[in-house]
Amino acid sequence: MYDPIEFTIPEIIEKSSARYAERPALAMIGEPPLHFSDIEPRSRRIAAFLGYLGIHKGDKVALLSENRPEWGLTYFGISRSGAVAVPILTDFMPEQIGNILEHSEAKAVFVSKRFLPKVEKEGERRLVLSVEDLAVLAGPKGAKGPSPAEIDAAAAAFSPPRIVGDDLASIVYTSGTTGLSKGVMLTHKNLVWDAKGCCSIIVLNRRDRLLSILPLAHTYEFTLGLILPLLQGSAVYYLDRPPSATALLPALKSIRPTIMLTVPLVIDKIYRTSVLPALEKISLYKSPLFRPLLERIAGKKLYKTFGGKLRFFGVGGAPLAADVEAFLIAGRFPYAIGYGLTETAPMAAGFHPFKGAPRSTGPAMRGVEVRVADPRPDTREGEIQIRGPNVTQGYYLDPARTAEAFTPDGFFKTGDLGYFDEKGRLYIRGRSKTMILGASGENIYPEEVEAVLNRSPYVQESLVYGDESGITALIQLKPEVLQELAARVKDGVEGAELAASHLGHAAGEAFQSAEHAAAHLLERIKKEANAKLASFSRIGTVEHHAEPFEKTPTQKIKRFLYPRKKDN
Repeated sequence: MYDPIEFTIPEIIEKSSARYAERPALAMIGEPPLHFSDIEPRSRRIAAFLGYLGIHKGDKVALLSENRPEWGLTYFGISRSGAVAVPILTDFMPEQIGNILEHSEAKAVFVSKRFLPKVEKEGERRLVLSVEDLAVLAGPKGAKGPSPAEIDAAAAAFSPPRIVGDDLASIVYTSGTTGLSKGVMLTHKNLVWDAKGCCSIIVLNRRDRLLSILPLAHTYEFTLGLILPLLQGSAVYYLDRPPSATALLPALKSIRPTIMLTVPLVIDKIYRTSVLPALEKISLYKSPLFRPLLERIAGKKLYKTFGGKLRFFGVGGAPLAADVEAFLIAGRFPYAIGYGLTETAPMAAGFHPFKGAPRSTGPAMRGVEVRVADPRPDTREGEIQIRGPNVTQGYYLDPARTAEAFTPDGFFKTGDLGYFDEKGRLYIRGRSKTMILGASGENIYPEEVEAVLNRSPYVQESLVYGDESGITALIQLKPEVLQELAARVKDGVEGAELAASHLGHAAGEAFQSAEHAAAHLLERIKKEANAKLASFSRIGTVEHHAEPFEKTPTQKIKRFLYPRKKDN
């Protein structure tokens, strides 16, 4: 690895292309890779193409595409032209995409063929460009693009504008979990410095292979999954479809990745649907004497499933369930936890595999100041605030929100609650906006109540919130549980009685319907959860939530939707 001087993306492109020239850089699984030597000339052609179309330094250019090598090349071309990249999450609806393009004042949008229908109306107002080819797909007054020969000539004559670390590199619109999206402004230095700063947690090398399964439009994957490998000469591989089990398992076998980045939902689902049921079928698993050995064996098996070469399995974006983390520790799986936000580009704290502490996100990253403001004397908890070279300039065209987000001495107010232990390790307790104040002034963190609920073998997911009546839990039951209850009731009285007996219903009573059975099961889940919770954080009301919860790209539930939806 080399030390960046300017801390700009164009500098990284030029130096990496020369330093690691013959090494593979970006590839779709099953296709020949692009080498580092390909990145410089191909991104230069894109930059020259934009210049030919009248895109200048400071102009905004959006990017809407699935993960693929061309995504990175396009972003790099935008950066080298001096323009500001506006990466858009592919899950956004056309109306949301239109709002982002309008708010960011984008002059052009690069789009892949798969998502072209989402921007079909944009050609009336701005250039629509192809991610796969240097072509103008649509534009005001029937705009046409240059010929290949004209692009070649423009690339040969390309003279890059002067770009410095404090220049704006990107505006990132997040879907958020507490309200409307904001355009987070990130400079070249924010992104490159954060990627380099991650070397205090993990150092990559030229032999590392990273399997990318999170959206590149999210800063977590962009900084750690693209810029960091680019800095250190590592190869990145992309799937050509969503990372379902049928797509992921062959990819793991083929690539045998050494590095992966993920969100808790991925490993949580694997643990609860595959690992835990298999362990519970072993009678010796109930014995405290044999449990550690069996978990160690299961951990080895899981490691082999991931290709057998992993040395860093990064988990971020949301809290990891305590029982899942306990298994990963017992199984000696090389997981690592990181903490940050889009506004911090994103990493602010984290730990290396086997060097963390349960439930902690590790210490602050070297060079980043993290403090807990106004901590409570009894719990030491307060709002986490961050200052450093990775912290955003603010929100695009939103001075009021920007001013509100910073303290007078320049710390970014995360809105997260946490505390430090005596060794300087950070622990996250929850969001200040979602914290519930108990009747006697206790702090109740819905994430912790949800973690208890989600351990139930019947629960798919849950969401907890507080109101005047106390604590309410919305629970989505697992589909197979609902199917079994419906089948039992359909079988008649005997089947309904069996289901009732299985769920602890009164002897001799049958369920009248699947809804009746589900309601009883919810009450049982509540009772079992409350037995594990402090008295002040116990659940008062449970409700069945039939549909999957709406989520952000990092698989956090959009909390702000649900009490409001319920009221409607």
